[in-house]
Amino acid sequence: MQTITDYQNSIAEHFNSLDVQKEPANLYSPIQYILNIGGKRIRPMLTVMVADIFNCAIEKALPAATAVEVFHNFSLIHDDIMDEAPLRRGHQTVHEKWDLNTGILSGDAMLILAYQFFENYEPKIFRQLAKLFSKTALEVCEGQQYDVDFEIREDVTVPEYLKMIEYKTAVLVGAAMKMGAIVAEANEEDANLVYDFGLNLGIAFQLQDDYLDAFGDPETFGKQVGGDIIENKKTYLYLMAMQNAEEDIQRQLQYLFSLKPNDSSEKVELVKNIFRNSRADEMTKLAIREYTDKAMKTLEAIQVAEDKKQVLRAFGENLMNRNV
Repeated sequence: MQTITDYQNSIAEHFNSLDVQKEPANLYSPIQYILNIGGKRIRPMLTVMVADIFNCAIEKALPAATAVEVFHNFSLIHDDIMDEAPLRRGHQTVHEKWDLNTGILSGDAMLILAYQFFENYEPKIFRQLAKLFSKTALEVCEGQQYDVDFEIREDVTVPEYLKMIEYKTAVLVGAAMKMGAIVAEANEEDANLVYDFGLNLGIAFQLQDDYLDAFGDPETFGKQVGGDIIENKKTYLYLMAMQNAEEDIQRQLQYLFSLKPNDSSEKVELVKNIFRNSRADEMTKLAIREYTDKAMKTLEAIQVAEDKKQVLRAFGENLMNRNV
């Protein structure tokens, strides 16, 4: 068994050597660019980690891990276009560095390229990977559409929001882990348990992101604290506040979320105070803990040695103890 750092190093080394550059350059250069600017690469790391846990050579899992990361970055290129975002990981977004049409077309090529990495596997494994990938890719698109729809709706419910983050974020974490189990030819029950572990941890991760966006340390968070509030995003914190605050406070919160002032500092502080006074912050932390615990419980049923379960447990604990 390797450590989490070992898995991270293996993935970093693999992507540093990955070359997708070919002609026409204006199609493939943006793909090479977005893959080279890094990021945490959590999803491909999970694929090789799970494969190793089920006694499969890491090298065998690398094509599936690459497919997951290529797809994830495809979704980021298109998300950045939809959000008109100028920066990604501190670098120019693809559509800013090149142009809108290039961003769309290179993103489309990445989706197809992701599928091609599965061609490294024999037909039985290829079929399982492609089936899971197709299901997951469609769910990610559905989650993105829910997110867009929620921007103009005032009646978003907590179950709807949880479904949105499950599809937009968590299903790809679950799929990345299950792909490692598929490549390792683990039994179906264990593969599904690994998926559930990733799914619940992914939901907890996104809820924690909601919390840190409002209450994270500006020195370590890595993004603008209060960004969701500035953009009037109806996160779990917002929904909990709307569910539990008095009517006059609900109206005040709705009003604040209709504003986009040039200087948002006062708005951010007012909203954060509402989150605190309505106990939305505490309820969000409780939900994070509940989904984390749900993820950890699935580990008990997976048929691998305890030291291998501990690697997954350590990863989950490290992820949920982050402040960035």
